[in-house]
Amino acid sequence: MSDRPTMIDLFAGCGGMTVGFGREGYQSVLAVEWERAAAATYAANWGEGHTHWGDIAEVKADDIPDADVIIGGPPCQGFSNLGSKDVNDPRNKLWKEYLRFVQVARPQVFVIENVQRFSRSSEYQLLLDEADGGILKDYELSPGVLLAADYGVAQRRPRTIIIGSRVGKIELPDPTHARVPSADLLNGELLPWETVRSRIAGLDERPATTELPDVFTEYFEHRIPGAFKGMDIHFGRQPTAKSLDRYDHVPPGGGRFDLPDYLLPRCWRDKKSGTTDVMGRMRWDAPSLTIRTEFFKPEKGQYLHPQWEADRPDRRVNRVITHYEASLLQDFPKDYLWCGTKTEIAKQIGNAVPAGLAAAIAKHIKPYLQ
Repeated sequence: MSDRPTMIDLFAGCGGMTVGFGREGYQSVLAVEWERAAAATYAANWGEGHTHWGDIAEVKADDIPDADVIIGGPPCQGFSNLGSKDVNDPRNKLWKEYLRFVQVARPQVFVIENVQRFSRSSEYQLLLDEADGGILKDYELSPGVLLAADYGVAQRRPRTIIIGSRVGKIELPDPTHARVPSADLLNGELLPWETVRSRIAGLDERPATTELPDVFTEYFEHRIPGAFKGMDIHFGRQPTAKSLDRYDHVPPGGGRFDLPDYLLPRCWRDKKSGTTDVMGRMRWDAPSLTIRTEFFKPEKGQYLHPQWEADRPDRRVNRVITHYEASLLQDFPKDYLWCGTKTEIAKQIGNAVPAGLAAAIAKHIKPYLQ
């Protein structure tokens, strides 16, 4: 093995998992992504030459290089709590394409990432069955659910992780952070959870624009918006007066239950329980909740800016987090480049694997590579 272990990144998205593995010295030799804007973002940061934009099923075996590691998260919408929960959703079958790459490239280790619900799906059990005399018979699997905050990410994002190894069993990595560090945990070596403050404090609380710059680049012979630099995606929105009034009533950690009746839409007024995080406000000194693809809509989760003071109305920031702030909470570098429309970039950010979680896995498996 060279000093830089090689990897193939499948369902690569905009490159969140690659950021983490890249931090630990891995080199991508092939990335495959179906969404054009996401593939363009990947190419803008990691190079277009090894980035394949298109259907993973169309990548021929002869075009799959050898690699020490394969990483990737097959699309999760069919498994997600927010998705269709349809066992026949064709997106649920894409993990079989992942296995085809494992079969051809024969990596020493592979890592599959998916939503927490995947660990309770029938497809997940079929995947485990492949290690019992099937395609993965030479691999030992270590599955489990990891919380991104336990690995230095300022976000409470649970993810199913499966490590497969044919160079000896590799357990999932131990946490490096904890909600309340204790001398009883790993001899006191755990660090405290990272917080929203550690990622977005100091950024302009009132962005000067609501639009992306009018710039374009060509990737894969198509003209695509971007590439945008960090602060280019630190733009605001234009909420209505009623929306601003709603935001103003929500304290840190609060949500729709803090709104007076006259500001409640009927659907919330009639639903007295559940969906506790919607119209929620983040806390400065805690990790965020999961950054989803529609983080720019406060009715979708706890996405209001954390700045709010009960006795200082002038010290309240009544807006949702910006795309840039969301990217930092997803652990992307400050100078990461982005391609696509506002909605496409939001989707890329929300679908990404937090880089800190990926880096922890990359560091953990590296000593096993031969």
